Amino acid sequence: MSEGAMTDLFGPENAKDPMGLYERLRSEHGPVAPVRLDGDVPAWLLLGYRENLEVTRTPSRFSRDSRQWRDWREGRVADDSRLLPVIAWQPTCVFADGDEHERLRAAVTESMARFDRRGIRRHITRLTHQLVNDFCADGEAELLGRFAQQLPLLVLTHLLGMPDEYGPRLVEASRDLIKGSETAIRSNEYVTETIRQLVERKRTRPGNDLASWLLTHPSDLTDDEVVQHLRLVLLTGNETTTNLMANTLRMVLTDPRFRASLAGGHMTLPDAVEHVLWNEPPLTVVPGRWATGDTELGGQQIKAGDMLLLGLAAGNVDPAIRPDIAAPMYGNRSHLAFSGGPHECPGQDIGRAITDTGIDTLLLRLPDLRLAVPESELNWVSSWVSRHLVALPAEFMPRRPEPDIMEDTAGTPLSPEFRARWMPEEEPPAPPRPPVTEPVAPPPRRARWWGPLWRRLLGRPSDG
Repeated sequence: MSEGAMTDLFGPENAKDPMGLYERLRSEHGPVAPVRLDGDVPAWLLLGYRENLEVTRTPSRFSRDSRQWRDWREGRVADDSRLLPVIAWQPTCVFADGDEHERLRAAVTESMARFDRRGIRRHITRLTHQLVNDFCADGEAELLGRFAQQLPLLVLTHLLGMPDEYGPRLVEASRDLIKGSETAIRSNEYVTETIRQLVERKRTRPGNDLASWLLTHPSDLTDDEVVQHLRLVLLTGNETTTNLMANTLRMVLTDPRFRASLAGGHMTLPDAVEHVLWNEPPLTVVPGRWATGDTELGGQQIKAGDMLLLGLAAGNVDPAIRPDIAAPMYGNRSHLAFSGGPHECPGQDIGRAITDTGIDTLLLRLPDLRLAVPESELNWVSSWVSRHLVALPAEFMPRRPEPDIMEDTAGTPLSPEFRARWMPEEEPPAPPRPPVTEPVAPPPRRARWWGPLWRRLLGRPSDG
């Protein structure tokens, strides 16, 4: 890669207009473009739909195991790089190929399959009613902070086996980690330590939750493998579902035809969600894949050990497969929003359920919901992997809270069995540590855990 030809994905152009940046790169380089990341780390960004699928579907050529990353192996990535919380190898299915990937992924998918899908939707409905009760009498609400950022974490903490009180802190820490801020390392340590404490509790007090099921799965995961898979589910599930909810709500509130189609029964919310996944995928970029040997892709010469970034947002609007970008894509699931191949997101249906059930229940409670500011005043913030709204202010006719709602949208009361399964009475754990924005000394034995671990795995000498 030529240093002068690389665009900085951590730079102002991406922060201001990532989609515009992708189109510029496509016009200059074609479907695969050279870019650089934090610390001038080089990578290839996949802009073409077919190129994204080719990479995700051929792990023999493009591995998910980041220990093959040449720039790390040759010492060009700092131990405190903001990339490492997302890219550093971990003992999860995400960073494995072949038999090891199948063993770890089976534990995740089979444990997730144990959830009662109707039960999950009832739980989402109940939590949505609780959130709406908190602001329905005000006649206005900022829907990102009071709804879209709350509901996914409340659902996920229940599914993982955590108490609700952990939600707000984990929202803050997980977003900070993913966007690669200056405090990403400390946020990663907080999330990991919180989940580690959960796993220790579930060893002695198992329940009907993902943590307990992973611990007892026949794949025989170690405690560290369980911790890292729960971290993966929490981080990716929250970030992607929050963004999907915000993007869908924005379309409902700003596109009259979209809202009319929903109200008139010409389109269902699940169909609408697929349209949003095409045009505004929750993650714009997903790192990464690593070339297992010298190869060619999209007219570019890829060297062994090069890192490739899946350009999900760019691939979804590739003119080669969508010449008419304005054409509706309702119900079409062939988008790249959840990646593809053997590493396609295993929790995508839970994210869809949270989004369509939550928004459907919100509109049922507040059918006159409307945007409180001109659409031109909405703002976004972008990181190297995602783009999301800063705020979504809405208004509506004030209504009384309905605190006694304990039923789903079909009017079915929640059964005692459901309450016992999803709302178990447990001793509350110790309260979380102070917010990541306050100075907190991380546990010394886990500080910068990836540096020494990677050195041992890759044979790099110690710094001292």
